[in-house]
Amino acid sequence: MPRCWAFSCCVPGQVGRGLWWPSDWPYLAQVFLASLPLDLSLYTMHRLSHRHGFLWRLHSIHHSSRRLYWLNGERRHPLHAALMAGPGLVVLGVLGTPAEVVGGWITILAAHLAFQHANFDYRVGPLCYLLGVAELHRWHHRERFEDAQVNFGEFWLVWDHCFGTFYQPCSPLGVVGIEGDPVPHGYGEQLVYPFRAGA
Repeated sequence: MPRCWAFSCCVPGQVGRGLWWPSDWPYLAQVFLASLPLDLSLYTMHRLSHRHGFLWRLHSIHHSSRRLYWLNGERRHPLHAALMAGPGLVVLGVLGTPAEVVGGWITILAAHLAFQHANFDYRVGPLCYLLGVAELHRWHHRERFEDAQVNFGEFWLVWDHCFGTFYQPCSPLGVVGIEGDPVPHGYGEQLVYPFRAGA
């Protein structure tokens, strides 16, 4: 039986069999189970990125856009993207989650992030209390830093409900971006910006 150590021991043609992973579950059920530790990692690192200077400088690139559009979801410093997902991926690796399950969730998440930051109006009804869709996530991108400490959820908003950061808007959105527009606009400059003294 060949072994692949990236996420699990696996048999060709089957979803892998991890030591602690419920590999007998249907594929989609496994994908959504994998979303929980990964999304908690994203939420936790996201909040920490709003509290600590170096992490904020990495994350500020994502917040620096003066308008929201579908590519904003992936406008990130590559190091910050790794730090956001890293703890959750380690947990999934320890659990023996098959790589194809993790890949399935990352595919769903990438599509979701495009819609989460999209510049068009859509509604999902009561699901907006559960999913981090655009109508609520936009409030996380408000220009005033103090106003943007809400709705950190990347996909699920359950963590925002649990930790008191959920915000249902009752006033106009206003301006998005970062006050003073401190982040440079060129990609190369953005890559080095977090490491500059005084940034």
